[in-house]
Amino acid sequence: MGVSTIDTLRETILKTIQQTARGEWMVFVVDEMSRKLIDNVVKEDEILSQNITNIEQIENKRPMNREMDAIYILSPQPYVVDCFLADIERRRYRRPFLIWTSIPHPALRERLDKYADRIALLKVVEMDFYPRESHLVTFRDPWSFPVLFHPACNGLVRDHMEALARKIAAVCISLGEYPTIRYYRPRNPTHEASVLCTHLARFVQDEIDMYAKFHQDFPPQTNRPRGALYITDRSMDLSAPFLHEFTYQAMAHDLLPIKDSGDKVIYKVIVNEGRPDQEEKEMIISEKDKIWVENRHRHMVDTIQKLMGDFQRFLDENPHFNNADGNASSINAIKDMIAGLPQFQEMKEAYTLNLSMAQDCMNIFEHHKLPDVASLEQQTLATGLDEDGRKPKALSETLIRTLDEEAVRRPDRLRLITLYLLYRNGLLPADLSKLLAHAQLPQQDAEMISNLELLGARVAKPLKDQTQPPPPLFAQKPPPPNGWEEYALSRFETNLKLMLENHVHGTLDQSLFPYTKPHLDASDDSSNAPISSASLRSAKPTWAKSRLSSVEPRQRVIVFMAGGATYSESRACYEVSRDTSRDVFLVTSHMLTPEFFMRQLGDLSVDKRRLGIPAEQPPRKAPAWISEREEEPKPSPSQQQQQQKQVLPKPTAPPTQAMANVSLGGGTPRPTQNGQGSHLAAASGKASAAPPEKEKKKKHHFFSLK
Repeated sequence: MGVSTIDTLRETILKTIQQTARGEWMVFVVDEMSRKLIDNVVKEDEILSQNITNIEQIENKRPMNREMDAIYILSPQPYVVDCFLADIERRRYRRPFLIWTSIPHPALRERLDKYADRIALLKVVEMDFYPRESHLVTFRDPWSFPVLFHPACNGLVRDHMEALARKIAAVCISLGEYPTIRYYRPRNPTHEASVLCTHLARFVQDEIDMYAKFHQDFPPQTNRPRGALYITDRSMDLSAPFLHEFTYQAMAHDLLPIKDSGDKVIYKVIVNEGRPDQEEKEMIISEKDKIWVENRHRHMVDTIQKLMGDFQRFLDENPHFNNADGNASSINAIKDMIAGLPQFQEMKEAYTLNLSMAQDCMNIFEHHKLPDVASLEQQTLATGLDEDGRKPKALSETLIRTLDEEAVRRPDRLRLITLYLLYRNGLLPADLSKLLAHAQLPQQDAEMISNLELLGARVAKPLKDQTQPPPPLFAQKPPPPNGWEEYALSRFETNLKLMLENHVHGTLDQSLFPYTKPHLDASDDSSNAPISSASLRSAKPTWAKSRLSSVEPRQRVIVFMAGGATYSESRACYEVSRDTSRDVFLVTSHMLTPEFFMRQLGDLSVDKRRLGIPAEQPPRKAPAWISEREEEPKPSPSQQQQQQKQVLPKPTAPPTQAMANVSLGGGTPRPTQNGQGSHLAAASGKASAAPPEKEKKKKHHFFSLK
């Protein structure tokens, strides 16, 4: 499906190493953060194949290696600069080639300027982000949510938004896009963070404009239509994080104890269940799992049918693995057959993982009354209509009955009450307390619900309230046609998807999604005319308005969701990419599950000192070894022989040449036969003005963006 952010960043990193090494053997030095950025998309073997002798981490004590050049790819942090300068002062390597993952702070650049003559290369390659899927990028920063929305974090917001802007611009630059920028501006806002998207969009515009100013080759020449960037935040759709989703990926992350450490996504499964060699094993969910990638956006019903059909096809093609009465008629039957396929280890593990997750999801779905829960959710959210297309009656009574069900889990009860409150545009405080008590939920859950006000929701309303609920951002679609009964619990569509569909049709409201710069025609966003770097720098845009076709280059649309995004929103981007000849990329600080979102909401009323926000922690210090004295490396035998030769006395030369250069009148020395001044004059300390001027110019252009 078009370009992949994973492949794009991998190619950028490998090309950078290749162009820097130029066939020479070099050491590769990273820091803890830059290593995570690189390991996320590049295998170690791929790096070593680029004439790299070994990979070292700058925080670790390393041997001196003055016979080798070194490529540094570093994140611009103060302690990393300390470590790098320690290497420079000790001349750890022959020549350092320094590449930053993003532009360093001016204070760090000033420190580096003093060592400009010792650095063979210095440049910035924008790579400070983590592609998670082909069309999904995260910053692995769940702390972004409290910084943006906690009332006590106002002092942190500007620096954080500037950091976000740099990362968003880096994604655009990596994709070769100089996009038009639009942002979400809520109607009649009541919360302080309502201006979040306005300021963030301006910061992103400044960042990408500055990059284009100092890089005349950006954007690269292409026949692709100009891209579009949308800056949105979590307040644009408060329902999506609470809703039960029944597509495979979203359902698995919602219902199962999947461990997402950032570096890896892990799920524990029972391997060879029922056999003597049965064991519990941690399995990694990644882009390498083709079964996962192919099925993750399918409805769970379709996923199970696809898994069973694919496995039955495998058995038909390999009859010697099939016993007499074996057939892929159920998940358990398939799991039993898989246990007897040691020859197909990779396929065996992939099917074991995906079948186990699918079965575990369906067990929870059936045992905890999720069909009833989801039916109520859809009636209040999807279209305000029931499965038959009629307005639901006695909705509050249906809610009470569902809350009474013992099989309904407590988190699901809280989600139902919250969705009902959002649907009603607030509740009387007494009614909310009664609902929580009826659901046997603690009153502190009311704090979580109340914190929705910080994201623009109306939580409490007065008695005899006559306020009309706000209109939806987008017109709701009609109920699905007959024959869609199996998908009746999946009618709700996120505002992000509806926004993208309006973008494609050129009907997106400019008052709701204004541009950062004056725009001549709203339909330009979805146009199909190629654009050059020259036209982007001119005063008037020159792209045309013709529509995309399936054979023409695909426009790239980038959506940033501040405060975290849901897996349903990620799926929406893939669906629009599939259906509309666009490449849509979702970029966000972190991915949300319903459980995690409710926990983060609850934290908005906690004393921020208890949250341990990284921006308020003491900065990391360089390791102690950089202040320790290191032993000089012993010279090699060849170096020892060379030093011995240099020690031997030279025969005394006649003074003829020196006498000829003596100036009795105090003038300048006469040139020698080769046209150069004598070595005596060069060593006299009176250097010409040219070398300092050359050095000054080199320092002035030390950073291309300075």
